[in-house]
Amino acid sequence: MRVSTAQNDEQLAELGQQLRVDAVRAADAAGSGHPTSSMSAADIAAVLLARHLHYDFDRPEHPGNDRLVLSKGHASPLLYALYRAAGAIDTAEMLTFRTRDSRLEGHPTPRLPWVDVATGSLGQGLPVGVGMALAGKRLDHAPYRVWVLCGDSEMAEGSVWEAVEHAAYEHLDNLTLIVDVNRLGQRGPTRHGRDLEAYARRLEAFGWHTLRIDGHDTAAIDAALADAAATTGRPTAVVAGTAKGRGVAAVEDQEGRHGKPLPDAEEAVAELGGVRDARITAAPPHEAPRRPARTPGTPDLPRYEEGDEVATRTAYGRALAALGAARPDVVVLDAEVGDSTRAEYFEKEHPDRYFQCYIAEQQLVGAAVGMAARGWNPYACTFAAFLTRAHDFVRMAAVSGVPLKLAGSHAGVSIGEDGPSQMGLEDLAMFRAVPGSTVLYPCDAPQTARLVAAAADLPGIVYLRTTRSDTPVLYGPDEEFPVGGSKVLHSSSRDRATVVAAGITVHESLEAARILEREGISVRVVDAYSVKPVDTATLQRAADETGCLITVEDHRLEGGLGDAVAEAFADGRPVPRLVRLGVRGVPGSATGAEQLHAAGIDAESVAAAVRLLVAEAMVSP
Repeated sequence: MRVSTAQNDEQLAELGQQLRVDAVRAADAAGSGHPTSSMSAADIAAVLLARHLHYDFDRPEHPGNDRLVLSKGHASPLLYALYRAAGAIDTAEMLTFRTRDSRLEGHPTPRLPWVDVATGSLGQGLPVGVGMALAGKRLDHAPYRVWVLCGDSEMAEGSVWEAVEHAAYEHLDNLTLIVDVNRLGQRGPTRHGRDLEAYARRLEAFGWHTLRIDGHDTAAIDAALADAAATTGRPTAVVAGTAKGRGVAAVEDQEGRHGKPLPDAEEAVAELGGVRDARITAAPPHEAPRRPARTPGTPDLPRYEEGDEVATRTAYGRALAALGAARPDVVVLDAEVGDSTRAEYFEKEHPDRYFQCYIAEQQLVGAAVGMAARGWNPYACTFAAFLTRAHDFVRMAAVSGVPLKLAGSHAGVSIGEDGPSQMGLEDLAMFRAVPGSTVLYPCDAPQTARLVAAAADLPGIVYLRTTRSDTPVLYGPDEEFPVGGSKVLHSSSRDRATVVAAGITVHESLEAARILEREGISVRVVDAYSVKPVDTATLQRAADETGCLITVEDHRLEGGLGDAVAEAFADGRPVPRLVRLGVRGVPGSATGAEQLHAAGIDAESVAAAVRLLVAEAMVSP
């Protein structure tokens, strides 16, 4: 049955006890977990489910469903207990918690249809919730509410405060943050203990409507959540004072009980009043329009002439704008560098689908994850160097399985005088390490345009790296660039070595090939625009036919193109002679050409490496 407002608070308290008991039982069955962190927020979850959450558990895809994000993902036993109370799972499944092949993992993931995003890396729930709330207000135009339940420990995370400021700036009155202030973290008291005022003052300073309550008083919780839903023009934070391990004397408000099953689960269940089996029907979803089904069109991509000088970042922006005209599901998020990444081209043509996140890269990616979870197709853009700040969000997005496109401009030393703080030199390694990711690094404008369009339909995390400086157009407008492929730009039957490059170093490698050709040394040049997956077949054939491979990348030697090429020979076949050229040390300020030369990745350096490699091959036994 549904607990209605006509029924008394005692029934809500009983439901809270049921959630506590089930959290204890689940952790006890698993022999691990966080029951005490679940017990502190049980009354909050009970009131939310019974009186305020609009959700059809049989139709999690319903566009009018509220969204519930458990940012304190370690309290997953509470979430699973809530699902049992809602009739979404049964007792038998609840007791499979943390076991192999169970959907009920230690921290929630979208293996469960009611979980939108994976949580557990603290400080991510609110930034993602901001993205969902933005989608609700500006994209879906739907009245669903986003509820984020977080812990007090994670309020120390900088990403939380990026989200707090952004939510207030965007007037997200469809977003409610509930802070479970239970005083205790993993190793002892939190920074502010149970000082509700300390949290409230900070939230209010950012412009939030803030309520302080006893998190075990069901009437106060009910009133606060109703107040949140009625507040307009700004987001609401409910700061709730609670006790960790509430209801069991042996663990309540005790240090050293974090992340452990209760010492005597049977006794604890009895103290909590025993097992209960109430079933709650949540309020029906809000009336909301379904997003009209639209067949994606083919973008009318800009065309370039061979020999034109165009930066790939410029081609990225123009292609993105064209893609937006053909794909109404595409949205773009910027970190206040749209004039540099050229995302501003999209903003000018599709301002209703352009989101300015300012210099807050964690919020940038978090919002993109939230929008992707709501079915949109986000492209998030900033300097390649600054995406490193958001790597944990990227990692968790892969766990969530959401499709996400990220573009990093100003990559490598070729950006020139700005110096090392602005140079993306670790980004390829970072994104190659993400499970299921695709990493693309185009060298000219037509290639960039095609890859931007292709990315729209790729699953998982897609990273596209762009270059600041203008580069010559090498390819015709109708050239195809399949993901996982490459292009052989220079070859003959006399090739003595193969140079493998991507992006800016493709142009340097072609010039090196011309230099060497005048000396009677023929080399093959491969444009490895797909860094992951790399074109293994072409590389293996080049190794068989030329015997020597040289990789050239405007990136650190570790984890980038060179490692991708080396892995093409990890199947047990003979490994060719392999030389890797890349950025060593810390660059200073200089022109782009000077930077490439100093790093040993300009045309003359490539030519010198080929000469040496060919000479060594000739004298080897």
